[in-house]
This record gives sequence, structure tokens and C-alpha cells, in this order.
Amino acid sequence: MSMPIAKPSLRARIRAAVYLPLIAGTALTGTATAQQQDRKPAELDTVTIRGISESGYQPTRNSSALRTDAPLLEIPQAVNVVTEDVLLDQDARSLDDALQNISGISQTNTLGSTQDAFIRRGFGDNRDGGILTNGLKTVLPRSFNATTQRVEVLKGPASTLYGILDPGGAINVITKKPERQFSGKASVSASSFGGGTTSLDVTGPITDTRLAYRLVADYQNTDYWRNFGKTKEWLIAPSLSWFGDDTVVTASYMYQDYSIPFDRGTIWDIDAGGPIPLSRKTRLDEPFNVTQGSSQLASINIFHTLNDDWNLTFDYSYSRDEYSDNQARVQGYDAVTGDVTRRIDATQGSKVSGHSMRVDLAGSLDIAGLKNDLLVGAQYDYQHLLRTDMIRCTPAVSFNIYNPTYGTVSPCTTVRPAESDQLERLRTPSVYLQDSLHLNDRWILVAGARYQYYDQISGRGRPFVLNTDTSGGKFVPRLGAVYKASPAMSFYANAARTFRPQSSFSSYFGDLTPEEGTSYELGAKWESAGGMSANLAIYTTDKKNVSYFETVDGVIVTRTAGLVRARGLEFDVAGRLTPQLSLIASYGFTDAKVKDDPDYAGKRPVNIARHTASLFATYDFGAQAGGNRFKLGAGVRGASKRAGINDNSYFLPGYGVVDAFASYTIAARHPITLQLNLRNLFDRTYFSSSLGASRYGNAYGEPFNATLTASVSF
Repeated sequence: MSMPIAKPSLRARIRAAVYLPLIAGTALTGTATAQQQDRKPAELDTVTIRGISESGYQPTRNSSALRTDAPLLEIPQAVNVVTEDVLLDQDARSLDDALQNISGISQTNTLGSTQDAFIRRGFGDNRDGGILTNGLKTVLPRSFNATTQRVEVLKGPASTLYGILDPGGAINVITKKPERQFSGKASVSASSFGGGTTSLDVTGPITDTRLAYRLVADYQNTDYWRNFGKTKEWLIAPSLSWFGDDTVVTASYMYQDYSIPFDRGTIWDIDAGGPIPLSRKTRLDEPFNVTQGSSQLASINIFHTLNDDWNLTFDYSYSRDEYSDNQARVQGYDAVTGDVTRRIDATQGSKVSGHSMRVDLAGSLDIAGLKNDLLVGAQYDYQHLLRTDMIRCTPAVSFNIYNPTYGTVSPCTTVRPAESDQLERLRTPSVYLQDSLHLNDRWILVAGARYQYYDQISGRGRPFVLNTDTSGGKFVPRLGAVYKASPAMSFYANAARTFRPQSSFSSYFGDLTPEEGTSYELGAKWESAGGMSANLAIYTTDKKNVSYFETVDGVIVTRTAGLVRARGLEFDVAGRLTPQLSLIASYGFTDAKVKDDPDYAGKRPVNIARHTASLFATYDFGAQAGGNRFKLGAGVRGASKRAGINDNSYFLPGYGVVDAFASYTIAARHPITLQLNLRNLFDRTYFSSSLGASRYGNAYGEPFNATLTASVSF
């Protein structure tokens, strides 16, 4: 006869989430969602260890999916996590690198490789607000950097919890936090492209205080893989935590300075059925195609335990990005002569800033004998964008693919008043409520709703012309159910709505109607005690008034499609097959189609692959002679063909790319690790995404690259 096991209190789970990793000699990852007290490990309440932290490649608890302390098996939505071990083994240097492990995600227009841009389950673009840092919206153009601890992906609608989002889901970047046990790591790396990276990460307590610190620093100076260009970046990120009896306060700051190539790729010759006949290394722009700028992110998190069942969280972040760029923008091509028409453009003095704040009250309450996990909260987001000087010169033939010559043109200085002073401001206060009702040991109902208000203006020009001036509110509900078939398996269903207002600097198509989406999802999850997790999901989503880009008189403008439908199937698995063998794998099928639009009905939206797949496996040979350790891993990632332009007149071909790595750790007082990463091992030529609005911007994926890293831990 088995005895029932009492579930530990919230206070006990909080203490365990903080102290058990320290007892085991590992670092707690994720947001500051736990109370830490000055108590010895022996004084901790009785707790369960299952589902507290990550285990290698296996995510066993997610800190953001429900904004409560819920196991993954009890969340009625697909949740994928790229753990710290995966990021380290793959030597991930960008969000693109991290998300190649997740099903149903494609890269889209990255604005010349200067911004993160992802399609999730058929929807998404750059600046869509779907990339969060520690659960808050930011204006960072690139969210992944040396401070990143792990990456979480909440699939499907998340507007009830996170506000204005696409129905494809939210990507949450979790950053490193101060720890109360001293540790550090310094590393240097060299790339076969030329140049390398130096980084430092050190954390620990401040003696005789309740404070802990962390300092992350990073410097990169690498050559661009095409025929000219260089990436230069440096980052400094200090953070400080105070640990009270019932309260944890963490303040952090990140400053990043960058100078990166602005590269829109190559031209697609629609008549020839492929890219123009030019080496993938040969750029069509000029050496002055560079984006220079800086990003800042300051945040504070306050977590307070009210009692054994309730806690209060306050989060605030301020983010800012400033940049200027120059570019030679391709606007025409003559396939007979090889002549390329370019316009010399520039954006000078672009400034975007954002405030994001939320307050959450979370806890458990018994009503009529049934347990309710409640979340009540309020959120306020504010973003302000100003692009001061928009510089444009007259288009001219200034390049020929059969005789590539650079330096025949110079950066433009002609300010176009009608396009300058591009302004956008968005304010979005909201309140929300969510309840996870435990009907019994197997059934959980999850219901939530948010009231989202917005106030938005947008326009441009000297004198200034206001084009968008809208405000309003929307009720955004969600409903889900979980059936726990066993302690290791659950089945779920959910239905949810999303809402996103839109704006346009110009009035080519008038005011843009807000996007609204409805999604339905069924899925199953499995989690083994041996270290494996898997989830399977099928979904269908309808979204009306979908925004996309179009070129009018040489200018890229925004318009909307009537209705877009995306349906698909996704499978993800991650964890440890044996004590030595770990893997992370995914497969996604996405069937997206424009259902109602006067121009594009029946077409496939750009950059969406019907099939995406990845597999990465690592074998840890364990301790060798002298206690040294050796790991070896390899994997493949790929996607099927994708529409390259709105009218589907051409498609980017499918591809498959192989990566590999090997690492060797020398056992010593301060262990030294040598790691070699080989990306695109067989030097496959492929395209990662297209501009979508025209055929003049198709981004090549990186060719073969070897990176050697040496690091010392202390």
C-alpha cells in the first residue's frame, strides 16, 4: 500500500530552488524567482527535488510559461528550452544559433543581419515584440549576448500573460544572475574567418553581507566571412543581488557597443531560377555598409514571499538602442549586362527606448475543496522610436557583377525631409488574471484573461505628418486543460486569442487595422526520471490583418493581408538517453497560406518552411587518465524550401547543414577546457532568409567556420 506524499509548500519549493543547486555544486539558472535565506542546508524544509532545475540537455521546469511555479507537464502549451549545456556545447553566438534546436521556427528579414527576426508557427517579423528578456519586452536589436543563460520558447498564443504578441508564441531570453557561491570563467576564442572573442564571467558573495555580485564582460573583433567587413562589439554587464529573509532584490545593467556589417545578401534572378551568377562571398554593396550603435538594458527584480502560499513580484526594465548606418541599397538588376542599380542611403540618429513594468501576485488558494493556483497582475509597456535623418540619393548604375569594383560611390549626405523624423510611440497598460484549477490529481483546468489597452501614434516628415493615431482596448482570453495520465505523461488542449495594434509611418495604404488571432492546440508531454523530455503538438491558427512589406516606388511600406492561416505539427525531444549520450532534436511541419487577400490569396507567406528539423547529439566519454574529460558531438539542421517574395515568384531552396564539436577538459585546481566547434562542416551553400518585399535581398547562410576556444574555470 502506497502512502500519499504531501506536496511541499511554496516556501519549501522556493528554498529548494535556491539551495539544492548550491548543495550539488551547480548554479541556479533563470530569473530571480526564489527566496534565499541565511539558513544551513540541514534546516531546509522537506522538499522534492524533481523538477527544480535543468539536467544537462533536459529542461525540467520553466520559469516563464505560466509565470507561476508549475512543472512543464502541467502547462497546457508547448514549451521548449535550450539549456545552458546546449548553448555551451554548440558555442551559440546568436539567437539564431540557439533557436535552430526548436521546431517550427524560421528566420525572416533581419534588416541586413542587424536585428533578430523569427517566424514562430507561421507568424512573426523583426520588431514584433515577441522576444523578451527575463519576461519583459525590450527594444534590443539583438537579445542574445554573453549574459544569456538559456532560451525559453512558449509556443502558441501568450498574449494573456505577456500582452501584445503574435499567435506564434514568445521567445524568452534568461540572463545570468548573481550567485552566493564564488565561481568564474575566462575564455578566448579564434575563428577561421579571422579574429576572435575574449570573455569573462565572475560571480560570488560579498563577504559579511547579504549581497552577491556578477560581472560579465565580452569583446569581439572578427572578420566578416564575405569579401569585406568586420564585426566589433564590446559588452559590460554588472549585476547585484540582495538576499533578505523574505525578499530578494536583483539589479542589473548591460551596455553593448557594436559596429557590424549591414549586408542584405544577393539578388534572385527569377527568370534564371536562382541567385545571380556571382560568388557567395562577393558583396553587392560598399565597405561603408556598416551599422554602428549601442544598446543598454537596466532592470530590477523584487521577489517577496508573503507567506507559505503567496508571493509578490515586481519587475522593471529600461532599454535603449541608438544607431546610425550607411548602405548602398540594390534597387535594380539587368541580367543581360550584369549592371546593378543602387541607391546610396543612410539612417542617422535612430533612437528607440522602452520601459516595461509588471507586478504579479501569485499563490495557492483552496475553494470548495479544490486547489487554485492563482495569478493576478498588471503590466505597462512603453516604446518610443525616432529616426532623425533619413538620407537618400538618386538611384544609379554603379556596380557590375562581371566586373565588381568598389569605391566608385561615396556615402550620401542628402537628407530627404519628407521621410525624416520617423516617429512611433506605443503605450500599452493592461491587467490580467489566471487560475489553474486542480479538479483532482489528474485534471487541471487553466483559464485566463487580459484586458489590453493601447494608445499609438506614428508619422514622419518635415513638417511632421501624423499618419497613425489610434487607441482602444481588447479583451484577450485563453482556456486550457491538462490530463496527467501518469507522473511522467500528460495530455493537453488549449484555445486562445491574440491582439496586436499596427502603425505605419506613411499613408500609402491608410491606417492599418489591428491584427487579431485565434489558435487551437492539442498536445502530449512526456518526462522520464532518467533525464528525457518530449512534447508533441498539433495546432491551427487564423490571423486576420496580417502585416507584411511591399516596395512602392523604391520605398518599402507596410500593408495588411485579409486572413492568414497556419496549421502544423511539432515534435521536440531533449535530454539524456544514457549517462554518456545526450541529445536535442526537433521536427516541425508548418502549412501557412494567405486565405483572404485581393493580391496574395492562395500564396504562401515568405520565409516559412513547411518542414524544419534538427538533431544534435553529444557523447561524454567521462573521466580519462588523470581525471581529464572528453566530449564529442555532432548534429544536422535544415529546412525545406521557402517563399522568397510575397507573390511567390521564387522560392529559396531547402538545405541541410552539419555541425560538430569536440572538447577536452584538463583536470586541475582551475580546470582548463579546449573546445573546437565546426559549423557547416561540409561548406554547404544555402540561404537563411529573404527580404520578402523584393528580390534584391536574399541572405546567405554562413559557410564552413571553425572556432577554437580555450577557457579556464575558477
